[in-house]
Amino acid sequence: MADRTARTPPAGPPAPLVTSRSLDEYCGLFGLTRAAIAALPGPLLDCPGGAAALVAEARPLGCRVIAADPVYARPAEEVSARALAARFAMAAAMEARPDLYPGRRHRPPERYLRGWDRARRLFAADRAAHPGQYVAAALPRLPFADGTFALALSGYLVFAYPDLFGPERQVAALAELVRVTAPGGEVRVHPLYDGAGRRAAHLDAVRHALGERRITSEVLLVPAGGPADGRPRRVLLLHRADHRARAAG
Repeated sequence: MADRTARTPPAGPPAPLVTSRSLDEYCGLFGLTRAAIAALPGPLLDCPGGAAALVAEARPLGCRVIAADPVYARPAEEVSARALAARFAMAAAMEARPDLYPGRRHRPPERYLRGWDRARRLFAADRAAHPGQYVAAALPRLPFADGTFALALSGYLVFAYPDLFGPERQVAALAELVRVTAPGGEVRVHPLYDGAGRRAAHLDAVRHALGERRITSEVLLVPAGGPADGRPRRVLLLHRADHRARAAG
């Protein structure tokens, strides 16, 4: 007789955390400055935007930011709850794996998490006031025209969740970010490791595949000295292969 015992279906890949980062943290992560963001000749894409304060904090600088994230299709209360859960998950991770995070001397966890709390509140208020700047969308398919953005940022997704983004999907996601970025603009992606701190296993192969699509890539070493951080980081920079030729012309 066949076994008809009810079975629990296997759990799928973990959903990305809905993080709440500030503008200053974005600058530290991606090797940017407030002045550089203010000087952008066009809008900035934050994908995934999560519950970050980037849209709200960049607006007074004169920079229009569009945040894209599939979570924006959910009710505001659910997004806030997931963001709060991510805050506590980050607190637990910092306690369990302090080797993966800057030491207390550079960035006390309590102060860092207070920054997340502030960013989460700014996000909630700004999304309610400016809903058009928060678009429910997910890589590797975005509802934007070619060349829409002067700069696209993608944090803690493409390489951070290898169970969600295998090599082919990584290539597709990165190519999509380049598609929606203007020829003279650029894409910046961080981190180049997963949630356990392991270097992206297929980074070289992904970069080669992007090159075959006429997308140039380089790894930028961002020096220590971001917002109370204390250690360097690597950021993947992507451009259309003809951007230098266009700029020279």
